[in-house]
Amino acid sequence: MTAIGIDTHKATLAACAVDGLGAPLDERTFPNDPAGHRALAAWARQVAPGAVIGLEGSASYGAAAARFLLAQDEQVREVPPQLSRRERTRTRRAGKSDPGDALAIARVTAREMELPPVRVADRTREIGLLVEAREDAVAETTRVRNRVHADLVVLMPGYQAEAKNLVAERYRRIVVRRLRRLAGVQAGLALGRLARLRALDAEMRALTARIAVLVGPHPLLGLSGVGVLTAAKLIAETGDVKRFRSPDAFAALAGVAPIPASSGQTNRMRLNRGGNRQLNRALHTIATVQVIHHPPAREYLARKRTEQKTRREAVRALKRQLVRTVFRLLREGAPGLALDA
Repeated sequence: MTAIGIDTHKATLAACAVDGLGAPLDERTFPNDPAGHRALAAWARQVAPGAVIGLEGSASYGAAAARFLLAQDEQVREVPPQLSRRERTRTRRAGKSDPGDALAIARVTAREMELPPVRVADRTREIGLLVEAREDAVAETTRVRNRVHADLVVLMPGYQAEAKNLVAERYRRIVVRRLRRLAGVQAGLALGRLARLRALDAEMRALTARIAVLVGPHPLLGLSGVGVLTAAKLIAETGDVKRFRSPDAFAALAGVAPIPASSGQTNRMRLNRGGNRQLNRALHTIATVQVIHHPPAREYLARKRTEQKTRREAVRALKRQLVRTVFRLLREGAPGLALDA
């Protein structure tokens, strides 16, 4: 099977075509703009007609190219970065280059028959953008709060006897009242940063409300340990769940598919460090909450411990069980996530 690999960048698209054995047929670099997309499609039809096209970065720099190629009825697959990273070491090209990366992507595309199709624009993408915006606001809140604390330990030593933290609004009001009695630039800056914290709080509440509207009454919310934000993360990182042929394929994406690590009379599975770490983190959050609050999960963990599993191994096994339920619920909720006509 011939295949084409595309390494995407802000300004350029490096493409390489390979035959069924992975030998390079041709490689080119195109501008990442509408004219470049048309030239890329024409080149692909000429050098490898009917080839499967593998694209790394289909949700970022390669999104526009992916949409154009899909509109041209090309078969476009999403290549996970971890697969192409491993393949780069086998290309035998010195150093690192965009054409070399495209060759690695092409060989992965030719070899891996079950790569998922690229994501298309739908409500999951909108949810993902809102989740990212909220996470940016959370990170900025932490940064500003730390800076205010650094100001206060200079201006008001021991302030935490009255204001235990800078998270609760009632404690922040105490700090504001005391700062207003102080003169100087640093006190003024600290007051401005506290106002910034209030604005960030309002921004996060607004983003959470918008996320809740888009997630709606999704079946995931009925699963113990899943709130609106965790459900949104699962939906956004998965995209179109119909891309995955089975729960096992979804588990591989999430990095919870077991990896054998047996030797001799030792039979065990090791931690999978691959896959989508955001999905893996969301599943870990669910497992952690269930172990505390969900009796069936506690019973499952206890049963695994009696099988001589460590606690970490038992939690990994629980995540592997959870991924099947999450996959089923994602499929149940998929029809409600289509963009309105």
